[in-house]
Amino acid sequence: MKRIAYTGPFTVAVESIPPVVNPPGNTLIKVAYAGICGSDMNIYHGVHPRAKAPLTMGHEFSGTVVEGHPVLKPGTPVTVYPLISCGVCESCTTGNPHVCSTLKLIGIDTDGGMAEYASVPHDKVIELPRDVSLLAGSYAEPLAVGVHAIHRSTYKPGDRTVIFGAGPIGMSVALCLREFGASSVVLIEGNPYRLSVAQDLGFGTIDPTKESIPDKLNQLTGRGDADIVFDCAAHPSVQKDILGITRIRGTMVVVGSYKKSEEVDLLKIEFKELTVVGTRVYRREDFPIAVRIIQRNQKTLERLITPFNPDGASKVFADLRGGTNVIKATFAFGETFNHA
Repeated sequence: MKRIAYTGPFTVAVESIPPVVNPPGNTLIKVAYAGICGSDMNIYHGVHPRAKAPLTMGHEFSGTVVEGHPVLKPGTPVTVYPLISCGVCESCTTGNPHVCSTLKLIGIDTDGGMAEYASVPHDKVIELPRDVSLLAGSYAEPLAVGVHAIHRSTYKPGDRTVIFGAGPIGMSVALCLREFGASSVVLIEGNPYRLSVAQDLGFGTIDPTKESIPDKLNQLTGRGDADIVFDCAAHPSVQKDILGITRIRGTMVVVGSYKKSEEVDLLKIEFKELTVVGTRVYRREDFPIAVRIIQRNQKTLERLITPFNPDGASKVFADLRGGTNVIKATFAFGETFNHA
């Protein structure tokens, strides 16, 4: 079979390898779509602390069951819950395996879904409804991040919300908030393409490079602050604004992963009695909710995804490194793959 392999810093290759072995306890999946995550870009850059070459990347993928699952029949559409927890640490034994002390992921610590076939443990397989396309279904993992971030916050229906960053995760949080009944959802983004997509999807938008955030927020919502503000950008520039537009006794949620520690205005947190919440990946129970949101927003989600031929993987990663007008890049396996 063929796979996209990380082979060293700034290098990926399309390789022919022997068919994947599907051991007892695992389900063999014929991969349809495999998305590129920020973690995959860190691997590509050679800076991920755990990923080792050669590696089949990809922890956001969808496909159909081939064999091995004790319940799901061959041909069943599925996605994958990619977390690998130890099961014995304090986090795992207290019901929080998503923050396991030795948390690992399929596609980072083991071979993942950027291949024609993938083998994963049965308990990682999540069935997709038949009316959900495999393209939209491949977005379940990033959407689950949004579901979990909102669960971790103090959110209640009718809250006024702001999101820094209109990338895949920021868009996921925005779509979930709209589904859950937020009275306003405003995205702050400096990239013109992402900003235009957010506008086309009906969200309020602010370009911080051209507009005063409080003034534009007041124009959009009638107030210059918000009940909950989500940091999905993980960019140093966010810290100068985010606490200022979080209302007194409001909540700031850290969703994006910063590459290094940033200075935070603790005095503002104290004086405004703010709540600061961290959120990491998702729980397994977030996936069924994400799938239901996909069912109701399938066409919207498909607009966020740009499929690429896996044979062009090297160029796709290089282009993403340089910056491109794509929200979610995804490799489309199957008919688009050159089997010659």
